[in-house]
Order: sequence, then structure tokens, then C-alpha cells
Amino acid sequence: MISRRSLIATAGAFASAPAAASVGNALHDAPPGFLWGTAISAHQSEGNNTNSDVWLLENVTPTRFSERSGDACDSYNRYAEDIALNAALGFNCYRFGIEWARIEPSPGQFSNAAFDHYVRVLQACHEHKQTPVVTFSHFSVPRWFAERGGFEVADGADIFARYCGTATERLGPLIGMASTFNEANIQFLARLFFPSFLQGAVVKEMLAAARKATGSERFSSLIYADPEVSQPILLDAHRKAYQAMKAARASLPVGVTLTTQEIQGFDESGAPDAVITAAYEQQLYGDWVQAARDSADFIGVQTYTRMRFNRQGIIPPPKGAELTAAGYEYYPQALAATIRWAHKAIGKPIYVTESGIGTDDDARRIAFIDQALDSVRDCIVEGIPVHSYMYWSLLDNFEWTSGYKKHFGLVAVDLTTFKRTPKPSARYLGRRAKLNLL
Repeated sequence: MISRRSLIATAGAFASAPAAASVGNALHDAPPGFLWGTAISAHQSEGNNTNSDVWLLENVTPTRFSERSGDACDSYNRYAEDIALNAALGFNCYRFGIEWARIEPSPGQFSNAAFDHYVRVLQACHEHKQTPVVTFSHFSVPRWFAERGGFEVADGADIFARYCGTATERLGPLIGMASTFNEANIQFLARLFFPSFLQGAVVKEMLAAARKATGSERFSSLIYADPEVSQPILLDAHRKAYQAMKAARASLPVGVTLTTQEIQGFDESGAPDAVITAAYEQQLYGDWVQAARDSADFIGVQTYTRMRFNRQGIIPPPKGAELTAAGYEYYPQALAATIRWAHKAIGKPIYVTESGIGTDDDARRIAFIDQALDSVRDCIVEGIPVHSYMYWSLLDNFEWTSGYKKHFGLVAVDLTTFKRTPKPSARYLGRRAKLNLL
């Protein structure tokens, strides 16, 4: 039997930092065909996504973004290096996004050059024996789509489905698995975590500046849209896109990923309360549970922490709890709870499409990964069909409004030279992937 301790030593992690309370326990084989991988997104890693709504929001004044994305990690040009590195570390799948703003730079005009680029990316995955897991929309949209009202205009669903269908016709034969949206319920999470998220003065002023810059009073960006208006349209967009993608390639597994933080409800005395838990789960997921049941071949679980609530709303982490660099509670065991929730609520094959931690202490990253993999193993032992573990992210990349200050990557990136430097955590997780050990 191989222990966590021996693997950590192999990875070159700090011997004085225990990976987890169970560091000496033996590991177990993952199921045959289990996907081990990492994830990135187009806007966060490719760089110079100048035709997107997010690029505009980064560059108006005032803006909620602390930095501009700029060149990001230059993955648009260095994709071959990234994919080869992913394979060399020991992974067998690579989750990345195709950028709608590049593929359809103006309404109805599809770029053959952009399609050719993503064909080369997909071919590189196959050359390195990586299953390509492709996200069709990871928050950013074309600027022209935002200018016409984005997902706050009903026919935005049809326009998105047209893009997904066309992209699948061109790229589908090379794609291993696909999802329509990344974290389709992200607006609900923002509203729960940050109750005044959409009402903040800086957000309002940023959107006003974007409307002025575009000359469009209808400008709407997905993350900052009113969920009461946009969520029904996003649901319609997912269902129509699913149909369009299956029409283009019936055998392509098409799913949707959700932000699936563990919800814990408590009554006035501080005791766990199942009714409160269920109420806040409904607020987090809305109608996406039914959409996943009806129009998805799999569900992507994306878990980072837990959220605790009482009848008045969100409550802070317990006193003395460890926080990550992203400001939320270090709680890797949340992954077991969200996998169980997805299995019970949706009942489709489950892929962990994101799990990770923002930290500059790589020993804590190893510990987080170790405990998250315990969650996956325990759920598989219970008979839950979990088919992957994909870490967010391969690279230290552009973390939206936080810019480059939050480091989630297994691999550090020099933003001047773009040199990639794997961390001990990359070797640790990659070694477990090579050995297929949970």
C-alpha cells in the first residue's frame, strides 16, 4: 500500500506540514476510467480577450476590477506548453473554455481563424492523451451581445444556442465532454454571499460607464445582471443550447456545471436545521436542479467551501476558523456534502469539475487536495457515480475582480516572461493521478 506521507515526500512538500489528519492512511484505487485533471478558463488565462464584455468592464472608470487581465498567462499562444505540462504532471484530462467573443466577433459572423485555433488546442489534447473537457461559456460574452442586453433579453437564449450549435458542428468531433455554462447559478451565489453585490455603488457606476462607452443603455454583463430577469433566460439558453449541441453531435456528453458550496442551516439555538438548509439550497440552485435533470448528461460539481445560515441570513465562519486567501473558510470536506447533494437532488453522473484553494502556502494546498480526495473516495465507496477530480486551476491566473493577487494554481506563472513553474502540490496531485489513487 502507498501512503499519503510517501507521496508527499515524493512531491517535495514541506515535511513539517502535515497534509491532513489522516496523512498515514493507505490510499485506494480510483475506478477505471476516472478523469484526473486541471481546469482553466478562456478569459482568465488566454489573454487579450479584447472583444469581450469583461475586457470592457476592466477598462472603464470606475471599475470593480483591481487589475486588468492584459496578457493573462498568454495561454492563447502557449496552449501547447500548458497541455504538455498537464500531461507531464500525470493528468489525463484538461478542462478549458472556448471564447465566444473570439468565435463570433460580430452577430452571426463566425471566425474560421478562431475555430482553427481551437481545433489545434483540441488536437494538442489528443496528442498528449488528454480528454478535452470544454466549457462553452465561462462568464464572459461578446461585447456586442452585452450591448444588446445579454441574458436580460429573451432572444439572448436563441443567440447563445446558435453559437453552441455552430461551435459543436466545427469542434464537436474532437471534444470529449462539454458544458454549456460554467457555474450557471453564479448570480444566486453572489446574492447569498454578498447580499448587496448588485447594489454596490462601484458596480452601478461601472455598468453606467460601460453603457456610456458602448452607447447602449441595454448593456448587460452576465455576472452583474439582475438574476430575477436573467436566470429564466439562462435556463432557456441552456436547454436550447443542449438541444443544439446534441443535434450537431448526438454522442457528445453535454452537461452543466454549478457552484455547489455546502449549505448548512442552523436554528436560533445553533443546532443544525434541515428546513433552513433546504430553504437556502433552493436559493442557491433555483430551477437548475430541474434543468440538470431534464437537459444534461452529467452534472459538474464545483465546490470550495461551506456557507452557514440562520433565519436571518448568512453567518460568519466559526471563531478561529482558518480562512483561505480568497477570504472564505478552509473547508475541503464540503466536497463530500455537495457530491451527496447532487446525487440525491439530480441523479446524473457526477464530475468534480472544480475544486481548489487560493493560498500562498502550498503545504495547505496539498492538505486541501488530500482532504478533498477523501471526500471523493468516500462518496464512491457509498456507490455514488463520481467520475473525475479536476483541480482549479492549472495556472495562477486572472481571478476576475481580484486580479492576479489570489493564487489558486498548481503552477506559478511569471507574468513578464510567462515561465511556468510547477509547485510541490502539482507533483503531489499529479503523482496520485498517475497511480490512480484516491
